[in-house]
Amino acid sequence: MLRDVRRRDVSVRAAQAAEDRLVEALVGATASAETKNKFRAMLRDGQLEDKEVDIAVVEAAPAGGGEMPGMVPGQVINFSEMMKNFMSKTPQQRRLKVAAAREYLEREEADKMLDTEALTREAVAHAQENGIVFLDEIDKVCGRAADGGGRSGDVSREGVQRDLLPLIEGTTVSTKYGPVKTDHILFIASGAFHLAKPSDLLPELQGRLPIRVELQPLTREDLRRILTDPEHSLLKQYTALLSTEDVTLTFSDGAVDALAELAADINERVENIGARRLATVLEKLLEEISFTASDRKGEAIHVEASLVQEKVAPLARKGDLSRFIL
Repeated sequence: MLRDVRRRDVSVRAAQAAEDRLVEALVGATASAETKNKFRAMLRDGQLEDKEVDIAVVEAAPAGGGEMPGMVPGQVINFSEMMKNFMSKTPQQRRLKVAAAREYLEREEADKMLDTEALTREAVAHAQENGIVFLDEIDKVCGRAADGGGRSGDVSREGVQRDLLPLIEGTTVSTKYGPVKTDHILFIASGAFHLAKPSDLLPELQGRLPIRVELQPLTREDLRRILTDPEHSLLKQYTALLSTEDVTLTFSDGAVDALAELAADINERVENIGARRLATVLEKLLEEISFTASDRKGEAIHVEASLVQEKVAPLARKGDLSRFIL
């Protein structure tokens, strides 16, 4: 992320350097200044975007590092460093279209202008001082209470908790970018504690996660906003999906209200799975339209509240809710 930010800082200089290399690749290093200027103008006007050009490309070593079987836990091998010894650094000639070549050359020129070591140090510092780690589904590692009281003796779950302890309370983790201290990283754990309870966690882990909050169920208004507000909401996804078949899909305000109402109602009566319910209800509503879309090219389909009631509401009223349980 930091590299992308720094690339933007030098993007103007990198674009100029990439343009110089592109012009040279198109007309040759020995071409006259007049010829270069002519091709540079054509390049800036976008007249050469589809023209193919040969450029020298240095293949990057595969990124990543990790533990190998049989290694001491925590010891990390940087595969990128290992591969540098095996991969040739000799540039390889590749034929690319000007548009693709420009993108590659701008990135390469920007990377040349960046201090990789300083970038790594800054990124590690950011992670240590501003990092946030989300531990989702923490309830899955709870030791479920036994029927007669006390712990169930699930050793594997407690093992996961004991592995998490040093990370949360502060330790040094070896990474391919160097050691990272977790002392000041914020850990946020979440889980659906309907089978287990937070008190089923190891006492030591509870002490390291001292602030506890409870979430309220999503209301009808919340579900309506989830359907309409996000940039990539479910309604927009389905509209875009059907547009690939040349079918125009629109939803009335009444239909959106009906969808939110039905989703909230089913959540209350069966199992509250939150906004996931919207995906199931929408799939049922548009099931027939989705399967026949390829035969309905050019049609405009406007979904009204009456269609929602017709397709989904009767199933909910009959109590046939098994199809809504994910």
